[in-house]
Amino acid sequence: MPHLIDWEVVAIMAPLLGALAGLVMPRAAAGIGIAAVGLTTLAVAALSWAVTTQGARMMALGGWGAPLGIDLRADGLAVMMLAMTAGVGLCISLSALAGQRARPAAGRPGVFWPLWLLLLAGLNGAYLSTDLFNLYVMLEVISLAAVGLTVMGGGAAALRAGFEYLMASMLGALLFLLAVGFVYLRFGRLDLMGLADLVTPGDPAMAGVLALMLVGLALKTALFPLHWWLPAAHASATAPASALLSALVVKVSLYIVLRVGQYLVPPTEGLVLLVGLAGGAAMIWGGIQALRAERLKLLVAWSTVAQIGLIFVAFARSGAAGTAESWKAAALLMLAHAVAKAAMFLAAGRIKDEVGHDEIARLDRSPVRPTLAQFTFALAAISLIGLPPSIGFAGKWLLMEGALAAGYWHWVALTFVGTLLSVAVFSRVMVPFLRFDRQRGPVGEHQGWALADAPPLVLALASFGLGLGAAQILTMLEVGEPFARATGAVLGGAP
Repeated sequence: MPHLIDWEVVAIMAPLLGALAGLVMPRAAAGIGIAAVGLTTLAVAALSWAVTTQGARMMALGGWGAPLGIDLRADGLAVMMLAMTAGVGLCISLSALAGQRARPAAGRPGVFWPLWLLLLAGLNGAYLSTDLFNLYVMLEVISLAAVGLTVMGGGAAALRAGFEYLMASMLGALLFLLAVGFVYLRFGRLDLMGLADLVTPGDPAMAGVLALMLVGLALKTALFPLHWWLPAAHASATAPASALLSALVVKVSLYIVLRVGQYLVPPTEGLVLLVGLAGGAAMIWGGIQALRAERLKLLVAWSTVAQIGLIFVAFARSGAAGTAESWKAAALLMLAHAVAKAAMFLAAGRIKDEVGHDEIARLDRSPVRPTLAQFTFALAAISLIGLPPSIGFAGKWLLMEGALAAGYWHWVALTFVGTLLSVAVFSRVMVPFLRFDRQRGPVGEHQGWALADAPPLVLALASFGLGLGAAQILTMLEVGEPFARATGAVLGGAP
């Protein structure tokens, strides 16, 4: 029975048309943006319900399916990423709207909303794509919007960070496109599920193609040692833009790594070990640099480098033979990072707005205590550290459980080291800022409460609600067998 409404198309076209409308009518950009984000959220909710109740969905655009046409597929993994993007994006949108109303001169809605909606269209398109070239196109759409969001704040630092981001993104895209070209020359098609039946495990040529893809995606994801552009880019942008970049943009490349590893080339033991070592190095280096950071947003940005490393460790935690379960741990950690990091960047922005700066050494001297933002920052830190009952804890528990079952104690040790560094990093902010030792005058306990505090608080609380529902999320991830390749099943069309 044909679908009455193609929610996949609505999820992509609603923000894309909204971006065009916001560009043409900049004075109405905020209203158009909220309406487009709301419609996209409804479409994602409807699509999630359909997939949960009826199974994975496949639709061919214009009636032309692969390999000649374009297929869109929604399974449990894609739906989780779409729902994560919609929920986090809606909260960031509301926070941006509240901030722009409070500071109209600084809001720049005519710039922010078209870029954000273009980014949203690219994100949803990437999660629904089943074709390597379409993934490349969506990556470029996302990068274009992300660079624009990075430089939106203005100033020399933002422009420099945006230029570095652009260079890294272009190089990563070039490597990915070269790999796509090699795949097409060899097989004459680019749809992932068709390629899954053609690729021979152990093919040395495909190993080289996979290496090109991984390096390109590692650049876009900022995996150590290819992370140089991320801290400055995320720290220099405005708070809503930083939340979008850290919570959502870096997840796309992680998602593509996951899909390519499952559909195209099953990872080898050596590759899994290399990815895990790079992830472990990112956890340690990112944590050390966060401890040295002088500004609050820079600290949060460096913690993103460390958290990306943790997700790559999750990829490797069971070895090549256990990748099906490893991907589930990585998916939970991706969700945990998106929700908590968006809350943390928005809270850091609120702290900077109310205190007047974000220099960590001087935060405890401020007579202004933006208590709701502080509380939100602390809740987000709990999830990123991985304490129960947050979704971050569920992801780390699954990671360590699988590593212990496989006998890989080194991944458990790395995870513990990364966790201790996270505790030290966030304690460095929260302990002095919650104490009043260096403030000699009266302390404004309840200053800084505003409507803009609500969205990050909702996100921080959601990280705990998602933790309590982690079992249901894992069940949803299995809809449509997105991990079937790792278990030896043949991937075909949606049921």
